[in-house]
Amino acid sequence: MSKVRAAGFSISLDGFGAGPGQSLADPLGHRGTELHQWYFATRSFRAMIGEEGGDTDGVDAVHARRAMEGFGAHILGRNMFGPVRGPWNGDEWTGWWGDEPPFHAPTFILTHHRRDPLVMAGGTVFHFVTDGIGAALEQAKAAAGDRDVKIGGGVSTLRQYLAAGLVDELHLAVAPVLLGRGEALFAGLDLPALGYRVLSSEAGEAARHVIIGR
Repeated sequence: MSKVRAAGFSISLDGFGAGPGQSLADPLGHRGTELHQWYFATRSFRAMIGEEGGDTDGVDAVHARRAMEGFGAHILGRNMFGPVRGPWNGDEWTGWWGDEPPFHAPTFILTHHRRDPLVMAGGTVFHFVTDGIGAALEQAKAAAGDRDVKIGGGVSTLRQYLAAGLVDELHLAVAPVLLGRGEALFAGLDLPALGYRVLSSEAGEAARHVIIGR
């Protein structure tokens, strides 16, 4: 059966999934890039940005590859899609990723403001969903078929799906970093009470990989 998964989701030791102050110049927030150093060194990341090289054999590389495989649809929050707030200002903003985003599948953006679907190169179609996380998940499951649905972030979006008990499996890449401020993933969540437990934990070269499931 297909699953709803969040994979390759980087957090700090103190539980922050992004730094404060997201902007066009700083899409991950202040110091947010420090959470993703484990990923930047892998071939999966380098291939995504059109570069060669990168590790393929280490623990981090294996988890990076798994975090990109098996998904037939993606769900992203408005902040994950871009820094634009409020009503859409025309169709100028098409995401952080250029003409060919790395999703290669239908991708559903949670928003309060209507926008027509956006067809990108490489098989990505952005659909803008205005009626909540349940509607987005229903549409994503229909689009994914027998493949998995990926909850891609950001922090608020993943927290909402966890609070609703809708995530089957969560892969956290815990970076050895203390941010102190930012977007706290576990704020207001009691994961054991929601039925979640740790399934595995493995030390990588630059992060610890923890799999949590129901």
